[in-house]
Amino acid sequence: MTREITRTEHSAPTRQFTVPHLGDWGLPPESAAHIVAELAANAAVHGRVPGRDFRLSLTAHRDELLRIEVTDTRGEQLPVVSSPDQYAEGGRGLLIVEALADRWGIYVGPVPRKTIWAELGLVPRPFHRVAETHDPASHVPAFHDV
Repeated sequence: MTREITRTEHSAPTRQFTVPHLGDWGLPPESAAHIVAELAANAAVHGRVPGRDFRLSLTAHRDELLRIEVTDTRGEQLPVVSSPDQYAEGGRGLLIVEALADRWGIYVGPVPRKTIWAELGLVPRPFHRVAETHDPASHVPAFHDV
């Protein structure tokens, strides 16, 4: 299943469009809606050229994987994951995508485009956490996903 959406607005209308479609497909919308909102906001703010839209593509693969792609026409301007100042009003979009997606990345082309993509597994996976280190200063174990 694939749906392509061409929008020039900021992320809220794109997110509002996405959630019902994921529901129609029987897919959970929560993480996907946040990822769509962040990628669409980045495309509208950083990737938009006057007179050109960005494209949102949602693809479900065998009910196991949802792939979200946002394509814009600023292939020369690649996004960078940053650690903004704690009081900054922006700059956390890709950190959110990185936290919610199972995988994400960027591919450039054809000129002048770039596509930011994120994938979400649709099959529940067991969640395992293992304590690897112990911080004696705070007496709180540090956990890492296995």
